[in-house]
Amino acid sequence: MKLYFNINFRTKMGENLQVLVMEEGTEDKIYPLRYTDNGNWIAEVDYFSKSITYKYTLVDESQAVLDEEFSLHRLNLPHNYDEFVIYDVWNLKNFPENYLNNKILKNTFSGFKPEKNAVLKRHTHLFRLEAPIYHQSWQLVILGNCDALGNWDKNGSVNMAQTDFGIWEAAVEIVSDQMIQYKYGLRDRHSGEIFDLEYGDNRWAVPNPEKNILQIKADHFFRFKSFEMYHAAGVAVPVFALRTENGFGVGEFPDLKNLADWAKKTNLSLLQILPINDTTANYSWTDSYPYAAISVYALHPQYLSVENLEYALPKELVEEYEKEKTELNSLSLIDYEKMISGKWKFVKAVFNLHQTEILNDRSFKKFIKDNEDWLLPYAAFCVQRDKYKTPNFNLWKTHKKYIAGKIAPFFSPKSKDFESSMLHAWVQYQLHLQLKDAIDYTHSLGISVKGDLPIGIYRYSVEAWTEPELFGMDFQAGAPPDQFTELGQNWEFPTYNWEAMKADGYRWWKNRFKALEQYFDAMRIDHILGFFRIWRMPMSATQGILGYFYPAVPVRMEEFNARHLPFYYDRYCKPFINDQILWDEFGDERDNIHNQFMNNHFDGTYSFKEEFDTQRKLTEYFKTNPHPWAEEKLISLCANVLFLPEENAYGETVYHPRFNIDKTSSFTHLPNWEKQAVYDLYIDYFFKRQDGLWYEKAMEKLPVILNATDMLICGEDLGLVPESVPQVMDRLGITALKVQRMPSDNIPWYNPKDASYLNVVTASSHDSSTLRQWWHEDRNLTQQYFNQQLGQPGTAPWNLEPQLAEIIMKQHLYNDAMLAIFPIQEFLATDHELTSANMDEERINNPAVFPHYWRYRMHLSLESLLNKEGFNRKIADWISDANRA
Repeated sequence: MKLYFNINFRTKMGENLQVLVMEEGTEDKIYPLRYTDNGNWIAEVDYFSKSITYKYTLVDESQAVLDEEFSLHRLNLPHNYDEFVIYDVWNLKNFPENYLNNKILKNTFSGFKPEKNAVLKRHTHLFRLEAPIYHQSWQLVILGNCDALGNWDKNGSVNMAQTDFGIWEAAVEIVSDQMIQYKYGLRDRHSGEIFDLEYGDNRWAVPNPEKNILQIKADHFFRFKSFEMYHAAGVAVPVFALRTENGFGVGEFPDLKNLADWAKKTNLSLLQILPINDTTANYSWTDSYPYAAISVYALHPQYLSVENLEYALPKELVEEYEKEKTELNSLSLIDYEKMISGKWKFVKAVFNLHQTEILNDRSFKKFIKDNEDWLLPYAAFCVQRDKYKTPNFNLWKTHKKYIAGKIAPFFSPKSKDFESSMLHAWVQYQLHLQLKDAIDYTHSLGISVKGDLPIGIYRYSVEAWTEPELFGMDFQAGAPPDQFTELGQNWEFPTYNWEAMKADGYRWWKNRFKALEQYFDAMRIDHILGFFRIWRMPMSATQGILGYFYPAVPVRMEEFNARHLPFYYDRYCKPFINDQILWDEFGDERDNIHNQFMNNHFDGTYSFKEEFDTQRKLTEYFKTNPHPWAEEKLISLCANVLFLPEENAYGETVYHPRFNIDKTSSFTHLPNWEKQAVYDLYIDYFFKRQDGLWYEKAMEKLPVILNATDMLICGEDLGLVPESVPQVMDRLGITALKVQRMPSDNIPWYNPKDASYLNVVTASSHDSSTLRQWWHEDRNLTQQYFNQQLGQPGTAPWNLEPQLAEIIMKQHLYNDAMLAIFPIQEFLATDHELTSANMDEERINNPAVFPHYWRYRMHLSLESLLNKEGFNRKIADWISDANRA
């Protein structure tokens, strides 16, 4: 069988095109294309299968890849032809029309059955188009300038068959020998009317006089007009925050059904939640942090509904259970310790009572078998954590190092740890059943679910225990200073060993996405900047301010010399302390402070004593010797450095400027000429030299990882965002996040009307204050916002009134962004009767406070919200009118 590839692609001197053909079970085959003229490239390939998957790559003369397609071409080749002429276009990932062929589309078309497209021997052309259409009553048609295509008469157009999700085909016989001009259009299946044609110039196809050759015109996107494309609105609420009348003081997976019912009633299309993985490290409120999972696979037991277990509670515990449930559910905020201890008490009682039946359950056994790669290590980890009262495997007396063969006995009935291991496995099985049931119900309403993927892993997690080689366990990850905190953030997570992950094709990430796809249609990637570079700190630091970018183009000694900087390690890399700084910081207490914590060099300068010379040493000291006033100042003084040293892989010491170097007192005590040279170096490091490296690193891993999933991917790109980030996200079709009060540009706020299609717009995030709180944070900014953004005259009211909250919501709905998703609190802020009496209890997280207690609960139940007919009708009308229903 012969395939003749044709593609028009403009190249430069020394550049060539190749087609990479992928066949399962064999190595990819590369075929060079030959240039003809006017940007046209051709290749002839012998091929012996009835389906083909391939992509084009651009290479230089040494065969190094300069560019490549990230969306693959897939064709089914009709059996009654032996030769095919294929006319392709370069398949750009970031055409929204192309990229949206994902799980949300499949969810919208649940029960979809592919249509057959009969290709007969007499057909000359097969037109194939990728066009994800979110209206089930719409059908694609093709019409053009020849008899077979209706001669531009809509009544003669050719109906296309949807042969797969978002894939449309039509086979026709065109006997004309003239150049074929055509366009695709949209037809309403009910009325039969062709109500629109795609915008832009006519498309072209060449005649095909050969009887035994089929010409495949593989067009890769329909040119939709804005109103025809997928636009949706959604609600963002953590599962733990859901309140129902029958809850146990925390939201549970079955409660998602109630939320889906409310979304259906209000025309919302998407539910967005926070991470739901197990974070149980100490059974204390510090475990409430949802971004510190002890397993990237296991679900959190707090979301398990005791009443929805497959087996009933022992009768003697029903009254006790009801009493505890009533007490916990009456609380305005989550009491994490009481809730989690209560759930485990009742779950264990159910397991113990029905243990024989549970262990003989075929479905449970199958679940274990299907998930043993992660479930067995997780269950063993939980047994060890509970036995030694710590998740820190370095402190365990046994199994400090994970060895699969030595863990296997945990799951033998003869083992003393068997029952505990099976308990944790069974809880995961029940969580899976309850979540899958809620997701299936949500999908049955035509509503999609968006999950949240944390960028980091917990330092004492199953993954850190089983595969430590994949992580930088000697470092900590966090974020540089931003609008949330002047000191940066230290998440205390290990960093990733990207080279080790690359070596096996990013298996770890692919498996993670595969697990998430069981439940989610879309995924928010937390801190997507971590795929470009991470903010890395040594273990000696406790504050994010002592971090630096990794990877990065560092400062080498030659650069100090070239800039005539008199580099002295102690002056540049150690905390600078002199008499003036001691006086400014400690006043009359300066002598007591330096006598206890510092060495006096008797030249007006000081240095920390060895036992206090890092932030972590000071933190540990003050745990047993509390002195809040001195502790904060001394830890801050530890960060009074100009450069942070790093020993690279080659044993060379390189340097990174400290963030906000010009705000340190160390900097202010430099001579003016030295200040300027240091500052120039700082600006070059942070804002000029890194982008190329970060672009390269992101493009190395993100396409491989994202091609492993068909979830819609959204990137949380807030904070200090380099230019390479929007470039990569746009190229890969990753939707960006636009939070109005956190603009990436140097402006007071972002105007949602400026949002382009591949964006998610919102008024607030789980890390920000609510709109009602924000209204009070900066009265001058509020006044400016009130007059300029909301277009209101006069003085801004003291509180955010519901009618103003409504204006804000509508500004986010009426724009071109693909998604408008709002925290549940912002919906409620538009109605006097539904606002919470205590607005401060509505905030989910404050990133400046770590660790923070994540305990927000809706102040009214979902059942009562479902009955607010007037409010629900109002929201539904907004969504429908904004073309987001």
